[in-house]
Amino acid sequence: MCLSPCPALRSRGRPVPLSMLLLAGALRAGRLPSVSRAVAVFTFAVALSAPPAWCVLQRRPPLSNLSANCWSHLYAVNMLNSYNVKLYHSKALTSPYPGSHVERSKVPADKVGWLTEWKDYNPVEYTAKSVLAGPSWADPQINDKGFSPKFNERDGEVERKSLNGTYVVENGRPRNPVGRTGLTGRGLLGRWGPNHAADPVVTRWKRDGSGNKVAHPVTGKNILQFVAIKRRDCGEWAIPGGMVDPGEKISATLKREFEEEALNSLQKSPEEKVELEKQLHKLFSQEHSVVYRGYVDDPRNTDNAWMETEAVNYHDETGETLDNLPLEAGDDAGMVKWVDISEKLKLYASHSYFIKLVTEKRGAHWSENPGPECHE
Repeated sequence: MCLSPCPALRSRGRPVPLSMLLLAGALRAGRLPSVSRAVAVFTFAVALSAPPAWCVLQRRPPLSNLSANCWSHLYAVNMLNSYNVKLYHSKALTSPYPGSHVERSKVPADKVGWLTEWKDYNPVEYTAKSVLAGPSWADPQINDKGFSPKFNERDGEVERKSLNGTYVVENGRPRNPVGRTGLTGRGLLGRWGPNHAADPVVTRWKRDGSGNKVAHPVTGKNILQFVAIKRRDCGEWAIPGGMVDPGEKISATLKREFEEEALNSLQKSPEEKVELEKQLHKLFSQEHSVVYRGYVDDPRNTDNAWMETEAVNYHDETGETLDNLPLEAGDDAGMVKWVDISEKLKLYASHSYFIKLVTEKRGAHWSENPGPECHE
C-alpha cells in the first residue's frame, strides 16, 4: 500500500511514514510482546534503510491505468530484493486463475504479508491437469511416494534456490516469500517453490529514414525499441522469454528463448539455423546488462509456487546487427515486432518494469510526465 509521508519528521533527511512513527511509539511504550517487538524492530529497520519512493495517492487507481513508475507500491510487503525494490502482489491476486474458471480467495491488501495473522485465511487449492499429468518439466505432487525435494538448494539438475534468499517451508510445502495469493497448489507452474525464467530484452535505437536517432518531441530523449512478442496463451504483449531447463545456464536460456519465440528457429532448416547463429553470435556475445533478478508478480503464482526471472538487456547501439534480423513469431508467440518503448506500454506480468529499467540505464525516453504521484 502507498503511504503518505509525514513532512514534519524525517529519518536521514527523508520523510518517515506515519505507520513507522506509530510503531516506534509502541516499541518505546512497551506495548508489544517480546517476539512481536523483535519482528517490528526488523521491519522498522528495513523500512528506514530502503531507498524510499513515496506515493501520495489517496486511493489505489485501477491496475490498467497504473504506470510502471509506481508498480512496487501495490500490496507491498516488507521484503526487498537485491535491487532495493519492494516486492508486492497485484497480478498474483487476479481471478479467474489463468486458463481456468478457478476464483482465488479474496486477499485484502493489509493481509498479503505472512507476518499479518489471519486465522480465517482459506485459500483455494488448484493444480492444473496439464501439470498433474506429469510432464518432464513438472514435479510430482508433494506427497507422492519417492518425491523428496531439497528446497532452498540445488536439487540434482533442478534449481530450488530462490533469487531472493531462503524461503519458508511449511508442512512440507514452500511458502511464497512475498505473501498470500488466495490459492495453494501449483496452478500452471511445474515446480514447487521458485520456477526460474529468463527474459532477454533486445533493444535498438529508433531511427529515421536517414539513419538518425529519433528523439521524443516532448522529453527530447532518444526513443528505444525492443523486440516484443504477443503471447498465445493470454494475448498480452511481452518480452520473448521462457523457462530455464534443468541444468541449463541462464545465458543459454536467454539466447534459446529469443531464437524460438522471436525468430521461429524451431521451424528453420539446418542451413537457415546456421545463418541465424552467425547473426546472433555478435549480439549475445557482447557486453550485456542484467537489469533485474528476482521474484516476479505473475498471474500464475500461488502460495506454494511462484515465478522468478533474470532480465538481461542486449543492446545493438549501431543497429547493424538487428536491422537485418528476420523477426518471425514461433513457439509460444503469436506475433513479434519492434515496439517503441514508453510508459504507455501494457505488458505481461512485471515486464513493463523491466523495460523501464532499461530506459533508465540507456538514458532513453520513458514518460512525457515523470509522474507527480511517485517520486524519490
